[in-house]
Amino acid sequence: MAVKEFSVEEKLVSMIRLQKIDSKLDEIHILKGELPMEVKDLEDEVEGLHARQTRVEEEINGINEFIEQKKEAIKEAQAMIKKYEKQSENVKNSREFEAINKEIELQQLDEKVSEKHIKDATEEIAEKARQLDLAKKAVSTKEVNLNNKKGELEKIIKDTEKEEKHYAKDVDEARGQVEERLLHSYDRIRKNFRNGLAIVPVERDSCGCGRILVDADLHDSVDVK
Repeated sequence: MAVKEFSVEEKLVSMIRLQKIDSKLDEIHILKGELPMEVKDLEDEVEGLHARQTRVEEEINGINEFIEQKKEAIKEAQAMIKKYEKQSENVKNSREFEAINKEIELQQLDEKVSEKHIKDATEEIAEKARQLDLAKKAVSTKEVNLNNKKGELEKIIKDTEKEEKHYAKDVDEARGQVEERLLHSYDRIRKNFRNGLAIVPVERDSCGCGRILVDADLHDSVDVK
């Protein structure tokens, strides 16, 4: 079966239609601007802040458990001191008395060390609590910003959804009517220009006469004489 040859005019018409549809989609994307990326970045930030908040809370819980352990150690040391003090009342010689005193001193030392640990841990909790408060405030601020950005984006999506679906369907159809060789050149040219224009209609005069401005590479691909 013979492959149909398209005339220069037919090639240009199909390319112009594709360019118009792509330009409409570009307008919608410009309207959205950086919002999709901003929303994603804010979502990542909020997630990170929540993780930080959870981590600090877990650290505080761990320190509180440590403090409780040291409080128990103090109680045990105090109980042992009382026990040794009672035993010292019934010692038979100075050697036993010195041995008991040595045990009492060791228990008193353990008590002081535990008290020091509790003091340091309490100070650490105060610092962690400050960090937690900052994390909560940061989360609150970021969530407000995120909700605002989401609201803006959702409104734009709602306003343009129908139109975008329409043009997305049209662009697939339009691309199917353009030669693969031309599509390759067209896509490459669009990527090289911020405005995404590979083909531009240019008005010559007030009577409406005009021409089509085609990029040099695409000009050669279309075989315009």
